[in-house]
Amino acid sequence: MKSVTSSRLHISRWFGVGAIALLSFFATATEYQPNFKGTDINEFINIVGKNLNKTIIVDPQVRGRINVRSYEMLNEKQYYQFFLNVLEVYDFSVVEMKSGVLKVVRQKDAKTSNIPVVSDNAGAIGDEMVTRVVQVKNVSVRELAPLLRQFVDQSGGGSVVNYDPSNVIMMTGQAETVNRLVDIISRVDKAGDQDLEIIKLSYASSAEVVRILENIYKNQGKAEQPEFLIPKIVADERTNSVIVSGERQARERVVALVQRLDAELESQGNTRVYYLKYAKAEDLVKVLQGVSATIAAEVQGAATQAQGARAGGKSRDVSIEAHAESNSLVITAQPDVMRSLEDVIRQVDIRRAQVLVEAIIVEVADNAGANLGVQWISATGGLTQFNNGVVPVSAIAAGAAAARTVKGNTVTTENGTTVNPDQNGDYTKLGEALGGVTGMMLGVVKNDWGAILQAVTTDSNSNILATPSLTTLDNQESSFIVGEEVPVKTTTSPGSGGTNPFTTLDRIEVGIKLKVTPQINEGNAVKLTIEQEVSGRNGDIEGNPIIAKREIKTTVLADNGATVVLGGLIDEDVQQSESKVPLLGDIPVLGALFRSTSSSKRKRNLMIFIRATIMRDDGLLSEVSQRKYNYVRAQQLAQGEKGINLMPGAETPAMPEFDDTLIIPPTFDEYLQKKENQDKDVVKPAEQETN
Repeated sequence: MKSVTSSRLHISRWFGVGAIALLSFFATATEYQPNFKGTDINEFINIVGKNLNKTIIVDPQVRGRINVRSYEMLNEKQYYQFFLNVLEVYDFSVVEMKSGVLKVVRQKDAKTSNIPVVSDNAGAIGDEMVTRVVQVKNVSVRELAPLLRQFVDQSGGGSVVNYDPSNVIMMTGQAETVNRLVDIISRVDKAGDQDLEIIKLSYASSAEVVRILENIYKNQGKAEQPEFLIPKIVADERTNSVIVSGERQARERVVALVQRLDAELESQGNTRVYYLKYAKAEDLVKVLQGVSATIAAEVQGAATQAQGARAGGKSRDVSIEAHAESNSLVITAQPDVMRSLEDVIRQVDIRRAQVLVEAIIVEVADNAGANLGVQWISATGGLTQFNNGVVPVSAIAAGAAAARTVKGNTVTTENGTTVNPDQNGDYTKLGEALGGVTGMMLGVVKNDWGAILQAVTTDSNSNILATPSLTTLDNQESSFIVGEEVPVKTTTSPGSGGTNPFTTLDRIEVGIKLKVTPQINEGNAVKLTIEQEVSGRNGDIEGNPIIAKREIKTTVLADNGATVVLGGLIDEDVQQSESKVPLLGDIPVLGALFRSTSSSKRKRNLMIFIRATIMRDDGLLSEVSQRKYNYVRAQQLAQGEKGINLMPGAETPAMPEFDDTLIIPPTFDEYLQKKENQDKDVVKPAEQETN
C-alpha cells in the first residue's frame, strides 16, 4: 500500500467576496477525493484537466460557480465520470475529439459538435456525449421515434431522429441515456416480431375458412384490442392454404382453430340458400349451371380412369334455382361442388362500380346573307323579274291591281235606273306578295313605268349549349335526350271505296341526344362507347319536315377524371347567285339597275367534351350529388336576389339546403303529444290577458 499524502489549495481573492474555492483531495497515483465549494466552473475545469493530464478547451459561454463534494476515494475513471456528472448537472457537456482534446460546451450545442458515433459493442458509459445508430427490424421507426423522444431532454443536447428508408433510429445524448433508449428499443422490437405460418388444408376451402376467421377477429378489433395481437389472415386459393401473420401466441390460436375447421365433410348432398347482395339471381343461374356441368364432367372423367374408384359411383346431380322475389339462389349439390359454386358466387356477387359521365355539348352556327335587286315593269307590257331572294314584281303588280277600288256606276233600263255602289279592292294577293318581303323595298311609278328596289342583309348566330350528366353502372347503357317528337307521314291509304282516306304518322325524336356505355378496365381507365346526336327541323317538303342531324359514334379510352373532346368543324358553305338582263346587266354602274345579286355564308361547328369519373363508393356519389344540388340551388338564390321584373317583392322558389339524412315522420302518439303542447301554449297567454 502506497503512502497517502494530502495537500490543500487556496484560491486567491480575485474570485470574489465570499467565493473561496477549496480543493481538498487525498491522492496516490490513481485516487482522488474532490471537494469544491463556491468554485468558478472554469477553475474547476482547469484543476480536473491538470489532475487527469487532459487538454480541455472551454466555450466562452461556460460560466458559473459550483458546489460539490465527494466523501469517497475515486479512481481515475471514476474521477472523470464525476467531472462529466458535475458538468451535466450544470447543463454543460464534454465532447471528446479524436485527438484526445476535450471541449466543454453547452448541452444544447453539443449535439451539433463532433460527437463520436459508437457501435453496439462500444463501452460508453456515464454522461459522455455519444451518437448511436440502431437498426430496428420488426416495428416502424416512424411510430417508435415519438415514444423515445419522451425520454430525451430535447431542449438540451439530446435528440432522436428516425430514417424511414433504412428503418433506423439515430440518437444523441449522454451515454447512459442512449443506452437506456437502446434497451427500450430492443424490448419494443421483440414485441413487434411477427412471423408467418402457412397451413395447407385437406378438406375445407381456404377462402371460406378465412371468411369465418375474419368475422371472428373483426369483432375482437372493436373491443380496442392492440393491433399487433390481431393476426392477419390471407387465403391462397391456388394451393388451398391459409397464410397467418402476427404475434406468436396469436398465430398459435389461429392455427389451432384452422385445424379444427379443416375436418372432413359428410359425402351426402345438401341444400343451401344464398341471398345475393348485388348480382341478379336469374343471371347467375346460367353461369352456375355451366360451372357445375364442367365440374361433373371432370369428376366423371377421373372416375372412369380410376375404374372402380369410390367417387365413380356417386350421384353428381346438381340443382340450381333462382328465387326472384328474395333475389336468392337455392342450390343442391355434393359438398365439393357446393364449395366450388360458393367461390364463384362470392367472386361474382360484388359491388359494381358506377361511372359518372359529364358532357358539354356546344354547337356554334354563324349565318350571313345579302340580297340586292332592281325590277322594272311597264303598263303597256314588258318587265324584268328576278327570283333569287327578291319578291317577283309580277306578284306585287297583280296584288296592287286586285286591291284597286272599282267605282260604282248608274245603269238605266226599261225597268228603271240602277245605281251600283263602289266595290272595295281585294288586298289578299297584295298581302301575300308583301309578306315575302324582307329588308327594305322601294317602289317608283312614273306614267306607265314602275320600278322596285329590294335590299336586305342577314346575320344570325346561334349557340346551343347542353351539359347532360349521367350516372350508370359499369357496362350498362344510359341515354339522355332533350328535344321533341316530330310527326312524319309514312303511308297514306285511300280508305274504303276511295273515301275517308287516312294517313299513318311516325314520330321522330329530335333534339340533343347522348347515349353512353362505360366499361371500367383494370386500373383507372374507362372505355366509353358514345353515340351523340344534335338534330332539329330544317324546313318542310310537301308537308313533311326536313330533319338536320349531326351525329357522332365512337369508342374511346380515357383515364379516370380525364376529359375527352369529340367533334370539330361540321361544314362551311358559301353561295353566290346573280340574275341579270343580258348586255344591260353588264354595263358598268348602270348595269346594277338590271341585276339581282344574292350571297350567303353558313358555318357550323359542333364540339363535345366528355369526362368519365369512376365512383367506387357511396361517399363520392353523395359528394357529386351534393355539388350538383348546390349548383342548382345557387342559381335559384341568384335569381331570387334579382327579383321578377314588374313584380317587385314577389318571392321566387328555391330548394332547401342539401340534407341526405332520412327524416322519419313522427308517430301518431308523438303528433298528438305535440298538438297538446301547442294547445297549452296558446291557452296560457289567453288566461294571462284575462287576468
